[in-house]
Amino acid sequence: MSANFRSWFKSGTPWIWLNAAAVATSLIMVVGLLVLIAINGLAHFWPAAVWQMEYRAEDGQVSRLVGEIRSSEEISAERLRGAGIDLDPAAGEDITRYLFKTGNRDISGSDFRWIIGPSILDRSQPEAAVVLERLEWGNFYGFLESVQEDGVTVAEAPAAWDELQPRLQRVQAIREQIRDLEKGEISAINYRIEGLRLERRKLELRGAATPEVLAELERRRSALQESFVQLREALDERYLAARRDTVTLTALDNRSVQVPVAQIVRAYRPNAMNLFDKIGFYLAKLWEFVSEDPREANTEGGIFPAIFGTVVMVMLMSVVVTPFGVVAAVYLREYAHQGVVTRLIRIAVNNLAGVPSIVYGVFGLGFFIYFLGGNIDQLFFPEALPAPTFGTPGLLWASLTLALLTLPVVIVATEEGLSRIPRSIREGSLALGATKAETLWRTVLPMASPAMMTGLILAVARAAGEVAPLMLVGVVKLAPSLPVDTNAPFIHLDRKFMHMGFHIYDVGFQSPNVEAARPLVFATALLLVLVIIVLNLAAIGIRNRLRERYRTLEQ
Repeated sequence: MSANFRSWFKSGTPWIWLNAAAVATSLIMVVGLLVLIAINGLAHFWPAAVWQMEYRAEDGQVSRLVGEIRSSEEISAERLRGAGIDLDPAAGEDITRYLFKTGNRDISGSDFRWIIGPSILDRSQPEAAVVLERLEWGNFYGFLESVQEDGVTVAEAPAAWDELQPRLQRVQAIREQIRDLEKGEISAINYRIEGLRLERRKLELRGAATPEVLAELERRRSALQESFVQLREALDERYLAARRDTVTLTALDNRSVQVPVAQIVRAYRPNAMNLFDKIGFYLAKLWEFVSEDPREANTEGGIFPAIFGTVVMVMLMSVVVTPFGVVAAVYLREYAHQGVVTRLIRIAVNNLAGVPSIVYGVFGLGFFIYFLGGNIDQLFFPEALPAPTFGTPGLLWASLTLALLTLPVVIVATEEGLSRIPRSIREGSLALGATKAETLWRTVLPMASPAMMTGLILAVARAAGEVAPLMLVGVVKLAPSLPVDTNAPFIHLDRKFMHMGFHIYDVGFQSPNVEAARPLVFATALLLVLVIIVLNLAAIGIRNRLRERYRTLEQ
C-alpha cells in the first residue's frame, strides 16, 4: 500500500488534482463575488414596497412613518437596554430591528432610522403611498392630497394622481428643453465668446491688435452676446413655466408638505404596481443609470459621464501604449545586441511592472502636467495664462500616465511573441531577397500580432480599474462637460473627466449618505466589470482572428 501511494505521489497526479482544485476555487470565488455584486447592485432598481408604520417612540408618543424597509438584523436586548432604550421585561434575548428608509431629508434631516420590532404597533402597505424621486433632498414618501396650478387647487385625492401624470410629463419635456439649451446653444455661444477673448489677447501679445481688428472682434462678440441674451430669455421662460405646478402631500406624522413638480424626476406608487409595471420601472431605472448624469452628490441618477470617460481614456491609452511597446520590444529582440546592457534593460522593464501605481501618478503630475503641460502653455497658449490649458490635470495626461504604467506589460508580451517565431521564417524571407525591415514588417510582426493583442488585453484590464494615479492627473468627482462635444476641435484632451473606479471610491467613501450610496457602489462596480469584459472581449476577438490567420505560418 505504501509503495502504491509513493508511486501515485511521484506520478504527479496529486499536483494535477491540487491545480484543478485551485482553479475551481478561484472560479467559484470570482463567480460568487460577481453574484454578490449583482444581487446587491441590481436589486436597488426594483421598486420596493412602501410601508406605513405606527410605532411607539422613546418618549412614549405614537408616531407614524412612511418609507421602505431596507434591511433588518438581530440585536441583543441587553445591548439595547445599555443604549438607554426601554424594553418590555418579557422581551426575548434577541430583538429584531429594521433599517427604515424614510426619505424626506428636507423635513427630518436624515434618510434612514432604526426601528426596533417591539415598538411597532401596526404596519401596512397602502396602495395610495407615493414615492417621489426629486432633483434635491432625495426621495419623498407620503400620500398625494392635491395638485395646484399657479397656487389654485385643480384636483384632490383620489383624482390628484391622474392629474399629476400629464403635468409631470410636461415638466419633463420642459426639463429636456432646458438641458438642450444649456448644453447645446448656450454652451456653444459661451465657448465662442471665450474664443474671441483669447483671440484678442493673442493679438495684443503679438502687437497686432489694430483698431480695425479689435472693432471686428467686438462686432462678433456683440452679435454673440445678443444671441446669448435671447437664449437666456428663452431659458428663463422655460424655468418659469416649469415652476407653474405644485403638489401637496402628507408625510410622516401627518405633516403637510408642498413639492414643486419641477423638482420631481419620477413619481410612482409601488404598492399599486403589478409585475409588468415593476419590470417596466426596473428597465427604465437601469437605462437611467447608464445614460443619465449623476445628481445629489453622485448618490442618485446615472453614471454615463463616468462610463464615457473610462472608455475614452482606455482607448487613448491603447493608441499610445501599443506602438511604443511594440517598437521597444522589436528593438530589444531584433536589433539590440544581446549583452549586459540589454539584459539590464529587460530587468528594468520587468521591475517597472511592479512599481506602485501611485508613483506613476506622481511622475505624471510632475513631468506631464507641470513640466510638459506648463511649457506647452507657454509656447502655444500664452493668451490663456495664468489660467492653464494643458498645464493642469486632464484626459490627455491621464491617458499618457496609464500608458506609461502599462508599457512594461506590452513590451514583455510582444517580446514573448517575437521569440516564438521560428528563425527559419526570418531566414527564408531574407533568402528570397527581402530586407530585414521588410521581413520584420511583412512577416514577423503579423505573426507576432496575437501576442501584441495579449499585451494590450492585459494593459486594458489593468488601466480600466486603476484609481490612485488618476486622482492626480485628471479624474474629478463631477465633470460639468464631456471631453467630446460639437465645439471645435471636438475632442478636448485638456478637460478633466469622470472615471468609474474613482466614482466607486467617491460614492463609497466620500458620500455624506452612506446607506443611500451603498447600492450604487455595487451597481457601479458591476458595470465597471462589464465594461472591462466588453473591452477585453473586443481585443480577444481581434487576437483570435489574427491567430487563425497566421496559424499555418506558425506551424
